[in-house]
Amino acid sequence: SEIQRETAYPDGKVEKVLKNGCHLIFFPNGTWKKVGSDGKTVTITFFNGDVKQIMPDQTVIYYYADAKTTHTTYSDGLEVLQFSNGQIEKHYPDGKKEITFPDQTIKNLFTDGQEESIFPDGTIVRVQRDGSKTIEFNNGQRELHTSQFKRREYPDGTVKTVYMNGQQETKYVSGRIRIKDKDGNIIMDTKL
Repeated sequence: SEIQRETAYPDGKVEKVLKNGCHLIFFPNGTWKKVGSDGKTVTITFFNGDVKQIMPDQTVIYYYADAKTTHTTYSDGLEVLQFSNGQIEKHYPDGKKEITFPDQTIKNLFTDGQEESIFPDGTIVRVQRDGSKTIEFNNGQRELHTSQFKRREYPDGTVKTVYMNGQQETKYVSGRIRIKDKDGNIIMDTKL
């Protein structure tokens, strides 16, 4: 667009007003600013290659050139970071965070300290504040990890528990219970 007016300032800044209403401001260090004809859309291109855009709805998009990362802040407080490796992080105003990794694993970090990871194969891992962990596998099996034991529950109702001392206990749907010591020796088996 054609230049309507150009002003050079003593500090080295140059402002150009275009006929379409846009303002271009050039700073001595190489940074420049464009204010759209609406007066609400602002783009600042920094000397280091970073770009900051302010949209009419007050959304701020900041691109970090060196890191090839985009940080978008929406007017409702949601922040979204997009990294060059494909990772995306969403930081919600309530403090919750959602991270999508390049392999499409999704990790949710809740404000109460709980975590949930959803893997591409459908496996879900939930970690409680006390460190206990629940794993739900896509084959219907479920595991519970606590400081005292690890327990696996099978779809047929069988439950196998391994205690921290190495002892194993298997409860079958039939009512049968088999207990093994830490070395795998059977110490009890109620075959029915």
